[in-house]
Amino acid sequence: MRAARGRSGRIAAVTVGVVTTFTAAACGTPTGPEGGTPGGQNALPGVEEYLNAPCPEVGTKPATDKEFSYWSMWTEDEPQGKVMSKAIKCFTEKTGVKINVQWQGRKGYTQNLVPALNTDNVPDLFDQDVSKVSAAVMQPGGTQSMDDVFDMKVGEGEKTVKDVLDPTSYDFPQNKDTSGANFMVPYELQSSAWWYNKDKIPDFQPPKTMPELIAAFDKAKAAGGGPVAQDGDIPFYNMYFFTQIAERFVGSGGLYQAATDKTGQAWKSEPGYLKAAEETAKIPPYFIEGWDAAKFPQVQQRWADGEASFLYVGSWVPSETREYLGKQGGGAAINYGSFQFPMPEGATKDTIEQMSIGFSVTKKAKHPEAAKAFSAYMLNKDILIGMTSVADNLVPRTDLPVPDDLKDLKTAFDDPKKEKVLQYDGLDGIAGGKWATEVFDPLNLELLKGSINAQQFVDGLSAKSAEFWKSQG
Repeated sequence: MRAARGRSGRIAAVTVGVVTTFTAAACGTPTGPEGGTPGGQNALPGVEEYLNAPCPEVGTKPATDKEFSYWSMWTEDEPQGKVMSKAIKCFTEKTGVKINVQWQGRKGYTQNLVPALNTDNVPDLFDQDVSKVSAAVMQPGGTQSMDDVFDMKVGEGEKTVKDVLDPTSYDFPQNKDTSGANFMVPYELQSSAWWYNKDKIPDFQPPKTMPELIAAFDKAKAAGGGPVAQDGDIPFYNMYFFTQIAERFVGSGGLYQAATDKTGQAWKSEPGYLKAAEETAKIPPYFIEGWDAAKFPQVQQRWADGEASFLYVGSWVPSETREYLGKQGGGAAINYGSFQFPMPEGATKDTIEQMSIGFSVTKKAKHPEAAKAFSAYMLNKDILIGMTSVADNLVPRTDLPVPDDLKDLKTAFDDPKKEKVLQYDGLDGIAGGKWATEVFDPLNLELLKGSINAQQFVDGLSAKSAEFWKSQG
């Protein structure tokens, strides 16, 4: 699930105190015995093996703080919540520090955190995706620097946070506050891809050009099925197509610069935007019937049921669709395969998107020392591997394995030739999210529905963006 989507959880404050030692399901740690072979260290543990494994040591212990508060974006009973619960219990076991956690769910930052910023009732620690934190909390001045966390030890000898993290997961402009400091430390990554069932499309070869992609859609249509599933009531799902293609023309930061151009002329001066819009307009005719009238996740579920061959969405889709099929019963399963958008003709930027999710500490935090120490502990390999083995997600450490569902995406993600781009190039976080809502989303939906053509889309972005910035003063 993407962090921004609104599945709110219950808000039940729980104080976690000192707990008993976990019962070991096997000798050693979840990632294998210390000092073992590299393969042993990187073996992906089972869910129960992970949850029942011993707690690793803490690398950085708070010197003074004995407790801190944490407002979690997860619910306690979902996979990420289970991983976070173990991290909380282990940190308390190893340090004696109590963590007062509220399981607030995805809407917690807007419903509770943002309204609380002007009060003293704020948590020490919270988590969300970097775009949402920037738009709703950092820009109003609600965060503090997390730069000191990068020098903290994670509990693996002398290794620090900076040593274990992929720099591209945090070192980008949208993770900098007004002073240039990082305001978030990531523990999970999300990306996106075209998804398909390998058992339904045997011997499928990922397209290398846009014409080859369209040919794959034509083949699926000729076979009697729907080519592409699309949940059209989710604006940021609709945002994927144009942004993915445009990024391959302008690279990381290009869309963001165009959207923040107060004159709006950048949309017209860069020819790649028109080309991207033209390529985008070729895709919606292949959307399955009802894509713009259904309510999420109905169309995604239709893909899981085999009504469509392809689906473009984030790296969370295997866990969501597997959960759906499990509840349906009948033993249906998907052999997940994925591939990236091919390069459009004339494009030169081989990009792949990422969204970093992680911890931030509030400006008014009463216990920042302990909150930051916990942020470092979360990146210990024996804690963090739960985000892959239990939650079926990517993580910002390149040395940890991923589930089979995500191996195609992981291979693309780790390709050194690819340029990393923040998801949607950060368009959804501009001006607190208002630019996307007021300028991009309406025009983009019209383009997908065929109500306007590519030239009208680009002209509209130029004019509406200029109007938007003028209204902002």
